[in-house]
Amino acid sequence: NSCASPTREMLRRLLAQVSTQRRRLFRPSAYSFRQCSSSSSSSQIPNSSFVEHLEDSNQSNETTPRPSSKISIDRSGLYNPPEHSHEPSSDSELVKHLNGIIKFRGGPISVAEYMEEVLTNPKAGFYINRDVFGAEGDFITSPEVSQMFGEMIGVWAMCLWEQMGQPNRVNLVEMGPGRGTLMADLLRGATKFKKFTESLHIHMVECSPTLQKLQHHNLKCMDEDDTGNVDKRTISTLAQTPVSWHAALEQVPTGLPTIIIAHEFYDALPVHQFQRAPRGWCEKMIDVAEDSSFRFVLSPQPTPATVFLMKRCKWAMAEEIAKIDHIEVCPKAMELTQTIAERISTDGGGALIIDYGLNGIVSDSLQAIRKHKFVNILDNPGSADLSAYVDFASIRHSAEEVSEDVSVHGPITQSQFLGSLGINFRVEALLQNCTEEQAESLRTGYWRLVGEGEAPFWEGPDEQAPIGMGTRYQAMAIVNKKQGTPVAFQ
Repeated sequence: NSCASPTREMLRRLLAQVSTQRRRLFRPSAYSFRQCSSSSSSSQIPNSSFVEHLEDSNQSNETTPRPSSKISIDRSGLYNPPEHSHEPSSDSELVKHLNGIIKFRGGPISVAEYMEEVLTNPKAGFYINRDVFGAEGDFITSPEVSQMFGEMIGVWAMCLWEQMGQPNRVNLVEMGPGRGTLMADLLRGATKFKKFTESLHIHMVECSPTLQKLQHHNLKCMDEDDTGNVDKRTISTLAQTPVSWHAALEQVPTGLPTIIIAHEFYDALPVHQFQRAPRGWCEKMIDVAEDSSFRFVLSPQPTPATVFLMKRCKWAMAEEIAKIDHIEVCPKAMELTQTIAERISTDGGGALIIDYGLNGIVSDSLQAIRKHKFVNILDNPGSADLSAYVDFASIRHSAEEVSEDVSVHGPITQSQFLGSLGINFRVEALLQNCTEEQAESLRTGYWRLVGEGEAPFWEGPDEQAPIGMGTRYQAMAIVNKKQGTPVAFQ
């Protein structure tokens, strides 16, 4: 294994840093993860006579309607299930904006459009003007639980760099970096490996100005004096690496080997929801009821997203589709994966995707989380995080479809992934030099990352028991075939 030696060496040096970094890096354990619950998002609509009809694969002699660029709705025939009617806040700028879009269109919008506006509307989107992470936010992610998560991602990235032949210049890209905690822990853990850190240019793909400022702070960035310098640089003093911010992956410069980290990024990409009805599959839409609340309705004819539904169904077995009455498809995930695969194919490198999801078709998984509690999707839009299970099988097909020069590995569980990288050795070393309070925090964080269910060692209040997410979260890698199989997936 070409990466076994550098992995052991990096772990050895990580362990050696325990005494000097222990107090500086420890964070209190968090009490909940961003996770999924089918009960929070059920939005089934009774069968309606106004539904689109997609022919089954065994009826190829009939013509499937082509997707239309416009959606025509006969509102009188739409069903409004009362359990999904919610009174939006009349003061909400986003509610007014959504109402305006629906009124201007003369009909409902897709769940994906609603999700995109709720999360990334430039003025009132959930992610745009606030810090939503951590115990004081709305949900907690793995990097916020323990420094070990970012350190292990750093081990993986350095191993991939080794497999790439230790290039002198590499783009290290993080998609949706949150507070910047993962990247900060990665850089701290890698500081002993000068050749690796000196090769890096960090690229943070982030659309939120608020989170960009937090990332700048947590990476301990300094802006170079721009006197007479048009292209001023920002340097992270954690490892003396240049850092740049971009609104989209397409803005990251090409031409260099690239390592892409996408941790809990795909789950926030907008999904289209389809529901089985007597005449076939129809897209679920969001409309405004007479009392001004939002409600789910069904499209009476094919929508533009129908082409992605048909594509996803072609990748699935007939038995898989027959078992479900709802399907979620994510065109943006397909397109992003193809962009990643094309870049890796051309420039070399790889991508690591970690998220909760399934290795197959995803049914009705869309959920809303506010202050660590599940709420209804349509309740006060913009005040809760929306996310959906990631369809890892769709990611695999999308990557393999666009390039023969990349290979896809996984998904494997987060527990398997972190275990292969040596997190067990890391936690044992950290426990050798810490206070009892820090040890409790360490054990709790470790369990959240790799455990399953409630922690067996927990003695505190039941409602605060650490829940292990080691099997719920999945890891997948897309790499250039020339580099072989990435570490942890062998």
